[in-house]
Amino acid sequence: MNTDFAALRRQFPVLSRKTYLNSGSYCALADSVRAAFEAYLEDRLLVGANWDMWVMKNEAVRALVAQLLHAATDEIAVTASVSAGLNALATAIDFSGPRNKVVISDFEFPTNAQIWYAQQPRGAQVVRVPRDRDGYIPAQHFASHIDERTALVAVTHVCFRNGAKLDIPGIVRLAHAHGVPVLLDCYQAVGSFDIDVRALDVDFAAGGMLKYLLGTAGIGFLYARGSLVPGLLPTHTGWFAQEDIAAMDITGNHPARTARRFEAGTPPVVNCYASEAGLQLLLQVGAPAIGARVQALTRLCMQGLAEIGWHSVTPLPDERRGATVAIPSPRVSQLNAELARRDIVTSFRDHNLRASFHFYNNEDDVRVLLAALRELRGAYAPGT
Repeated sequence: MNTDFAALRRQFPVLSRKTYLNSGSYCALADSVRAAFEAYLEDRLLVGANWDMWVMKNEAVRALVAQLLHAATDEIAVTASVSAGLNALATAIDFSGPRNKVVISDFEFPTNAQIWYAQQPRGAQVVRVPRDRDGYIPAQHFASHIDERTALVAVTHVCFRNGAKLDIPGIVRLAHAHGVPVLLDCYQAVGSFDIDVRALDVDFAAGGMLKYLLGTAGIGFLYARGSLVPGLLPTHTGWFAQEDIAAMDITGNHPARTARRFEAGTPPVVNCYASEAGLQLLLQVGAPAIGARVQALTRLCMQGLAEIGWHSVTPLPDERRGATVAIPSPRVSQLNAELARRDIVTSFRDHNLRASFHFYNNEDDVRVLLAALRELRGAYAPGT
């Protein structure tokens, strides 16, 4: 079945006014997500504390995330952020024994490094796998760092700095050969291509709703393999992490038997409304179709950059690239501002401009960006 991307594009009003290439920071706002915010406000006005509805929305998000990741509903925790989910997981890991090492990489978002360094007073040792000379990190680079002392391998799927996509199946095979679980930070990936936690064989996965999942800030998820959940008891907890949230029990801690034990307090109610709508739209389009479109758009962009003599630092092979094309510039903040003046919305990290694509983008968006960069090359490209 052919996907009508032109019709889908019309559901994002900003695209009639801007060339929006910033989904890696914050997605464009869909009409249905805006309507969900308005529905919350109406409920808030007419009902006030609508607890039954709020719990239903939280559970709806859980079920939709499970569907997206090809996981079971009981394996999903709805969190206030990736940081909240990872902190809960970290408190459930014992670093006092012989397995106290956490292996991360040079590609991590600060959260997925800082949280594990924060466990050092509890006995954790953090080891970072460096990038290669070409800026990539092959799976085999992890081999010398994963051993019988390793408690966890915590890696990003797609690097937020340069758009590089790691070989997760290869890393998982290396880790599991030593009996080590793998945590996947898929924030810069989920929603831009299909992620099947069963096929990838990862043990944990964390992400959030404000980028490619079409939702909003202040809400995330943590996937935990069902067989591992009973052996993990987080001390970062709250009443929504309890087996019976209605018990109002102050006599003890009775964590849920499911991944809900990684949750905490009152759910992010308004964000659940928005995220439910965003996830529904995303699943309607379908992750495989989205992945193919994003891959085609990023390839077109990188080919165009090569033609104007301004090469990206993002890996060219499809299997090593996510939804972001990173374009180096010694004056990147000024370049980003100059593009904004031309109604082209991008972002930047380090010395790289980031153009992040989603299914609602099209070939015209790529051409607009390339035309502007061709004009600005003399002032902003490396070596000029």
